[in-house]
Amino acid sequence: MTGLNRRSFLGAVGAAGLGTALGSTVASASTTECYAEEGAIFVSSYTSSPPVGNGLDVAHRTGTAPALVRDRTIPGIKDASWFDVSADRKTLYVTNEATAGTVSALSLADPANPKPLNTKSSGGEAPTHLSVHPSQKYVLAANYSTGTVVVLPILAGGKLGDRTDLVQHVGAERAAHAHQVVTDPSGQWVLSVDLGADSVYVYQLDLATGKLKLRQQLKLPSGAGPRHLAFHPNGKYAYVVGELRAEVTVASWDAAQGKLTPVKVVSAIPAGSTGDQFPGEITVSADGRFVYATVRGPNTIATFSVTGDGASITRLSSVATGGNWPRHLTLDPAGRCFYVSNQRSGTVTWLPRDAATGLPGTVAGSLAIPSVNSVRFL
Repeated sequence: MTGLNRRSFLGAVGAAGLGTALGSTVASASTTECYAEEGAIFVSSYTSSPPVGNGLDVAHRTGTAPALVRDRTIPGIKDASWFDVSADRKTLYVTNEATAGTVSALSLADPANPKPLNTKSSGGEAPTHLSVHPSQKYVLAANYSTGTVVVLPILAGGKLGDRTDLVQHVGAERAAHAHQVVTDPSGQWVLSVDLGADSVYVYQLDLATGKLKLRQQLKLPSGAGPRHLAFHPNGKYAYVVGELRAEVTVASWDAAQGKLTPVKVVSAIPAGSTGDQFPGEITVSADGRFVYATVRGPNTIATFSVTGDGASITRLSSVATGGNWPRHLTLDPAGRCFYVSNQRSGTVTWLPRDAATGLPGTVAGSLAIPSVNSVRFL
């Protein structure tokens, strides 16, 4: 099962409309301010939940135009959800978010036409996120439905080997649902965000054995439902977005000790908001001055200013994404445009970003991709 179907604990949620700007200040950035860097653009979508998506699409941009142009669908990649790329940019790794979860490796010898290398079991159900460890020795993936984190070794040529470890999370009030696994900026620690366990787990990865050792379990308030986190570029703070509460938890990060400490909680929606409010993705601008989060329901991008060397954030605006159920957003490599994956409307929309104010402009266009999940620039 993929998409919302695998989240029965959310209850029946309404299919919200396209959304409007709520208490927003919209940037006046030009729609032609996105620059098309060299490199392919990958788009994931679900193939087993209606409407049927394509799995893995490859797109590009032309000149200074922000528009995504879809080139081709890569056959045989089912229920693609999350991407990461090896440091040498030669291999693409993809989660296949099915009941019998798998992770696929694809060669990027021709980035515009990735070729499958092999696929390995994730050891669980519905792997929704992965990342390549900085050592380039392992791929780590989070199995949402079974609440586990798997370690898969990277073999010669980029292929994946059989897992070296599988750690199980346990929720106190709900079943564990591992939603993300990343390495901290220092490269010393692996962090996994678990929505069902209301926790962020910190592990140390033994590079010789591929085994994970628990360092910390940061328990957030009951029902917070943490989904993803993003680090400030200075590596001193992390921002944890909650899916079940529309809020962002600012946490200090001690890389020497491998320890997160909550500092502040900030709402991701305007005061008095009602209806469905389920944040999706969180990201930080390259200069560390702004944090962004999508909120499904009102279908907005929340923009936060960052102060105090990352210790404090303040919500500036909530701007419509131009689609329904924004599961993911990313900034292009130049930081000039947002690309938002609106799962229920089956659209990727793009909005210019004002570099000075950090604010999104109005929607400049869209690309139709049924059951879209995320966008990844190479």
